[in-house]
Amino acid sequence: MAPNGSTERPVGSDSPPASDLDLLRAHVAGERDAFAELLRRHRDRLWAVALRTLGDREEAADALQDALLSAHRAAGRFRGDSAVTTWLHRIVVNACLDRIRRRQAHPTVPLPDGVRDVTGATGGTEPAAPVPDHDTALVVREALAALPVEQRAALVLVDVQGYPIAEVARILEVAEGTVKSRCARGRARLAAALGYLRTAPEQPLSDGGMPTVTGRNQQPRGGVRSVSGRPRREANQEEL
Repeated sequence: MAPNGSTERPVGSDSPPASDLDLLRAHVAGERDAFAELLRRHRDRLWAVALRTLGDREEAADALQDALLSAHRAAGRFRGDSAVTTWLHRIVVNACLDRIRRRQAHPTVPLPDGVRDVTGATGGTEPAAPVPDHDTALVVREALAALPVEQRAALVLVDVQGYPIAEVARILEVAEGTVKSRCARGRARLAAALGYLRTAPEQPLSDGGMPTVTGRNQQPRGGVRSVSGRPRREANQEEL
């Protein structure tokens, strides 16, 4: 299967594979298995986005389920002005951000780490952090969770999941400069919160299971820079 899952075809089949848009249209037309095939192609990446954005497997599973149900019901209203994958990611991200905002409005006391039984959680497995790095992993996740929701969503999509800036802008329905600004501000906050964990200036921060927060846009020495590589003071300074 291709990385995005959109070009898979049955073994020995000479017919071209159905596109994501074909599957969505077939679902709207009443084909029973079309939506399931669409989700099979993209569910792993959607799950990863939900998990990294929320930082909790149970919350992520619930958010993903809510998002996919919404997508299933709203398929007939898809206008085709973006890729189907962009549309699906937008629904998942919005479901996650809604949960974060509700959680902030009605805070609860979390259970100690490891108490929840998540064996029935929806989605793929997440690699466990090696024991020596477990505390570091928790600190990194807590720092990411402490970011404003818009900055967190941008960083998860760009630095953790590796989506291009232009694609993230379409998912979040904001300008590319806004995505760059949110990423730059989020990285600056993480650098301030987690700088003491770095053992060497050139060593990327890793939480032993979660991809490094700075990813392919790792900050160079000498200060925080924007996604474009320019010093942050020259980057888009749009406020959230």
